[in-house]
Amino acid sequence: MNLHLSGQKVAVFGGARGIGAAIAHAFSQEGALVYGFDRSGDPENAFPGTSLSTGDVTVYEEVRTFGEGLGDVNHVVFCVGVGSGKFGFPFWNLSPGDWARVLEVNLIGAVNVAHAFAPRMAERRTGSMLFLASVAGQIGSPTDPPYSAAKAGLINFVQCAAKDLAPFGVRVNALSPGMVQTDLNQSVWRAGQKLLKPEERQSYEEWGGAKIAKLAPLGRWQTPPEFGAMAVYLASEHARNITGQTLNIDGGQVMHS
Repeated sequence: MNLHLSGQKVAVFGGARGIGAAIAHAFSQEGALVYGFDRSGDPENAFPGTSLSTGDVTVYEEVRTFGEGLGDVNHVVFCVGVGSGKFGFPFWNLSPGDWARVLEVNLIGAVNVAHAFAPRMAERRTGSMLFLASVAGQIGSPTDPPYSAAKAGLINFVQCAAKDLAPFGVRVNALSPGMVQTDLNQSVWRAGQKLLKPEERQSYEEWGGAKIAKLAPLGRWQTPPEFGAMAVYLASEHARNITGQTLNIDGGQVMHS
């Protein structure tokens, strides 16, 4: 399938590792010109056809300056996410002070990106935006309540943005991962293990396998390249009537819940 993305400009926030890196790589393989933005990452290790800039999505001026430097962008992808680093069940295991940074990165960071790029895309009357959400934002996951709430807010914002931009022909969607072997997923495992007695603790593989068996009907991990494949499809004309949607790549987890 020819997705006709060759030569198109793509900005990928959180493009240095994990799902963001896989999405950047997928666009690069389609011949797109990919510009990554991440708090960390070695520009020398960027995928062929991509460049990587450092910056913080919570600082609007940095995001805006990055966008202005790129000029006209066809597609914007937001793949940034952080958790509280604590196990939040019940939620009062956390303190109110644990919430601010999680909301600032996952939700306000996404809003900063949208503000920086949407007006120009609307003016050009073309393009797409894609935001990485989570199944945790759909099922009230108790593992990390600030993260769940932030991703729920992001899913709602995606719908708001999609409605606002639809008259200009700009599409906005979200992708929701289930269980993917990323730094964030491993941080959830570590936070939970800290609360257990030594004899009750599990390796990451044991913990992940048990959780998948319990929650995901397909019974397997999801992988970053799957998100890359869906991201490039959603950016293509084949998805020209898909907007305001949250697509789950979760092994059936939300359905099961």
